[in-house]
Amino acid sequence: MKIPKRIASAVINSLKGGVVPRTGLPYITVGRETEIDALLRDVEIIADGGASFRFIVGKYGSGKSFMLQTIRSHVMDRGFVVVDADLSPERRLFGTKGQGLATYKELIRNMSTKTRPDGGALSLILDRWINNVQTEAASESGLSPDSPELNRAVEKKIFEVIGALNEMVHGFDFAKLLTMYYRSYVDGNDENKAKVIKWFRGEYSTKTEARNDLGVNIIITDDDWYEYIKLFAMFLKKAGYSGLLVLIDELVNVYKIPNSITRQNNYEKILTMYNDTLQGKAHYIGIIMGGTPQCIEDTRRGVYSYEALRSRLAEGRFGREGVRDMLAPVIHLVPLTYEEMLVLIEKLSDIHSQLFGYEQKITQQDMINFIKLEFGRIGSDSHITPREVIRDYIELLDIVYQNPDIDVSSFIASDAMPSAKSDETDEEAEFAEFDI
Repeated sequence: MKIPKRIASAVINSLKGGVVPRTGLPYITVGRETEIDALLRDVEIIADGGASFRFIVGKYGSGKSFMLQTIRSHVMDRGFVVVDADLSPERRLFGTKGQGLATYKELIRNMSTKTRPDGGALSLILDRWINNVQTEAASESGLSPDSPELNRAVEKKIFEVIGALNEMVHGFDFAKLLTMYYRSYVDGNDENKAKVIKWFRGEYSTKTEARNDLGVNIIITDDDWYEYIKLFAMFLKKAGYSGLLVLIDELVNVYKIPNSITRQNNYEKILTMYNDTLQGKAHYIGIIMGGTPQCIEDTRRGVYSYEALRSRLAEGRFGREGVRDMLAPVIHLVPLTYEEMLVLIEKLSDIHSQLFGYEQKITQQDMINFIKLEFGRIGSDSHITPREVIRDYIELLDIVYQNPDIDVSSFIASDAMPSAKSDETDEEAEFAEFDI
């Protein structure tokens, strides 16, 4: 397995820091075939004009973010546009002080395509759309690029796309801005193009400012930002892409909102998205949200505290451990098996040795001993996560690389490698001594 050093560096450094790399995922993807297959079936439905909504549920470090990024890579290869954002105290699904709009801004800022995988693809998408329309019009009409008739043919095709948006909520204004962008593109007016991009990014704070710059009396707000995401999905399909995938992680930040009314408003926004996708009110769009079991299933503060969502999402009577319904809206991540973890650390060994240019000296038996050690911790059957195992193993690789004379087998077996780690706080450990 040959991997470019810049990608190897991104993979190792990201994983060591406990975060998911945005590049190089195919080199380290292990397991999760069932989950990935289920989500890719959704992708086919989206490309055919449908919509989907899924929750990826797992505890911290279990691989939620990894799953989201893996799907992100897959769908971009299939011609999709992807927008993603992590929720935070400043970014929510609903808010009265710009928190909902902040999430929209983050999604648009991270708009990515196969040719622009790191975000910031909005202007590229708009320019590509106009270029494609011009090329199609010239090919179909046989007219020269300087012909006035060609401009009319291009405008006709542009208005066909725009006409499909007019019937949607806020579609008329969205289409009007697209028309402005096209005119500015043809006239070479980069300043006006920048103003339209600014509007699409949700960066106009007042209607007066937008009216003065663009002549429109509407701006994107906390209340209606999701309607514009649906408009983007329809536009992107008309512009030649397969559809739009929306990835929203860290749903736990809604769970942490102290005010119950604000929490319920955020859950109501989730319900709106869920209903839209399942009732056919949204097209060419998929939404995947990631959260912990607690933030989903807690009936006091979690998603299930909103009865309309709980009744739609909770497992039925036949759901049980070992038998999973991968067509359900909630996908629970199960732990990776010992064998899958072994394959993963073998891949990490290969990437690490290529990055630093040394011959790998950790044997497969050493890797097996490491896995036994990690999974031999007290409570590891329910508490250990891939994140912990990966960080420990990269630490081991770093130590072995920097100390080439070390005996790996003895080092793993010695007290130098802690045999058990606990998630308990000092206070919990103190009281645990007196637990009869």
